[in-house]
Amino acid sequence: MKRGKLPLVVSVLVAAALWFIMFSPWTAPHVNFWACMTASAIVLTCFAFAFGGKESIGTVSNLSGAPTAAVIFGIIIAVALWGVFWLGDKVSQILFEFARPQVEDIYNIKGTLSPTLLALLLLLVIGPAEEIFWRGYVQRTLSKFRSPLFAFIITMMCYTFVHLPSGNFMLIMAALVCGIFWGGLYYLMPNRLTSIIISHALWDAAAFVWFPF
Repeated sequence: MKRGKLPLVVSVLVAAALWFIMFSPWTAPHVNFWACMTASAIVLTCFAFAFGGKESIGTVSNLSGAPTAAVIFGIIIAVALWGVFWLGDKVSQILFEFARPQVEDIYNIKGTLSPTLLALLLLLVIGPAEEIFWRGYVQRTLSKFRSPLFAFIITMMCYTFVHLPSGNFMLIMAALVCGIFWGGLYYLMPNRLTSIIISHALWDAAAFVWFPF
């Protein structure tokens, strides 16, 4: 196995294990979801820094000094994706009787956690960490071994599959749409990762706290 491939495979397997713990019916009732998600975000970010090299570390440096244009583009992306989900929510309720109950199950994950704390976790830790790991490390690294299109497809599939243990069709489809959306943007505009990270953080907070569906 080429140098760099083994850490990548191990990192994705660890992500799958962490998501299994958070979402599977056998383990989820025994863990605090947001504590586990926050810890997982930190672990995956550390993997990205350790194995992704200067490129992954540079991504965070770019965030701290993101130009206004990058921030505005990130906001536009977040609003566009929120609109896609708003429309998808309305259509899914027409097509599937189980759609709304499953969406409510997703929102029930919030529990009694303070909305302010939840928004801060999504904005500052969880949202950025997912993009730093999945696009900034996994998709970027795969692009070095195979074509950027191959890297996009595999990363999108992995991002979707780690949500399978939830057994929640709506959550899995949401992960698929997000994987296609953010992964596709990175495939088309790899130099816009900063904006993609900002969009993920903003979309998370909007969808879960500010403007839920």
